[in-house]
Amino acid sequence: MKQKRKTIVKRIVDGFMTVLLLLLMAYQVTGETLHEWFGIGMTLLLILHHGLNVRWYSSLFRGKYNAFRIAVTVVNTLLLAAIALTAVCGMAMSAHAVPFLYGFLPVVFARQAHLAFSFWSFLLMGLHLGLHLPAMTAGLNPGGKIKIAAAAVSAAVAGCGLWFFVKNGIPRYLFFRAHFAFFDEAKSAGAMFAENAAILFAFVFLGAAFASFLAKARRRKQQS
Repeated sequence: MKQKRKTIVKRIVDGFMTVLLLLLMAYQVTGETLHEWFGIGMTLLLILHHGLNVRWYSSLFRGKYNAFRIAVTVVNTLLLAAIALTAVCGMAMSAHAVPFLYGFLPVVFARQAHLAFSFWSFLLMGLHLGLHLPAMTAGLNPGGKIKIAAAAVSAAVAGCGLWFFVKNGIPRYLFFRAHFAFFDEAKSAGAMFAENAAILFAFVFLGAAFASFLAKARRRKQQS
């Protein structure tokens, strides 16, 4: 029962982190003050998340590493580093939440790094969720037609997300080729949230597809 409650708490924390992540990517809607406080909230939830999953750290140097475990460890490590760097650079520019930390890093560098690492965090979060999705949904047994329909819809949404990923110039942010985020002032808040959700889902889809591929490859190897 205790483990079940802990699992429920983990899912709730993960859900809040996902929602906060989408809100953090909606700077043009939330504005500077809320963006900073959402960032503080994300930092606290991240600490709680890792506290709830502390056993994962204790198992890092135990047991054998197969392809899936390597993929999860690499993505988790990169995600933790990206979010931590995003938070540090954000605090160096803070004018509301932690203004006493303003300027402890060069602001020009912090702005560009914050932009890049925030998008890396966003995409890595999608991959992180996707890698764990097959295990989380293993108990579901939809019928053949429902399964096919769900797969088709998921692929379509993921395709739209990848299109928005390119259209919105996100690769430029990832590789430090932009100093400022460019916003389409004509875009409604609903459209922006939908685009960001589609982009996040695209990387969840890719992560889940990769996890399924590795699982099938492992089963084939065991049967051979």
